[in-house]
Amino acid sequence: MDDQTTSSGSEAYTIQGRSVTFPVNVRHATAGSATYLVPTEPARAMLPISEIEIAEVLPGKALLSLAIIDYKDNDLGDYNEVSVAFFVKLRGQSGVPYLGNIVDMLKSRLGTCITHLPVDQAFTCEAGSVIWGFPKTVQQIDFEYAVDRASCKLVYDGRHALTLSLPRGGNKSLPESTLTGYTSIEGVAHRNDFRSGAEGFGVRLGGAELTLGEGLIADQLRSLGLPKRALMTTWMEKMYASFGPSLKL
Repeated sequence: MDDQTTSSGSEAYTIQGRSVTFPVNVRHATAGSATYLVPTEPARAMLPISEIEIAEVLPGKALLSLAIIDYKDNDLGDYNEVSVAFFVKLRGQSGVPYLGNIVDMLKSRLGTCITHLPVDQAFTCEAGSVIWGFPKTVQQIDFEYAVDRASCKLVYDGRHALTLSLPRGGNKSLPESTLTGYTSIEGVAHRNDFRSGAEGFGVRLGGAELTLGEGLIADQLRSLGLPKRALMTTWMEKMYASFGPSLKL
């Protein structure tokens, strides 16, 4: 990997012989998520940087998001992805305890920290790791679609890690908004802002079916009390997004 400066003064990266410039655009992805209420202490131990903290929504309770994404038209390629993430905020950030975090989460104002982000293509793995610090690895990820449900199976290092099935469908538009994620690049905390919206958006109480297998991800999810009923699930038939460069905290 090499990075360089473009004629406009913005940073560019060369990944596997290909130039990556900003913004990096996702024009079409199909995505779903399940949100779970989990204990704070084991969640806190999984965060990779000290500059952030779990955004508790109840005393001793955190929010975990499991997401499955099928990228169809993306500057980084056509690939599948699974995300394991917690809702977080900057350490010491003020606000109304618990209820304020719930409101911020519903309004897409809480940050996230991804602890695992397996993908099934090498180029996006290297680009995501180098440019934004995402914890990507190349694994086997397979989607199956039915009219009213979608299922994603993750095989991690040759072993079945999890299968997540979600309700599919929605007729709402999700307005474009700015979201923030926190990562670590070579031990330095970074902030990643991106804009995202969707068509064919749906949200439901519960609805997720999660099966856990073997390995690190499965073991960590079990330590958080999963599998259990999800608080809610979301579906985006057509998600779009735009990513800028990563910024040091």
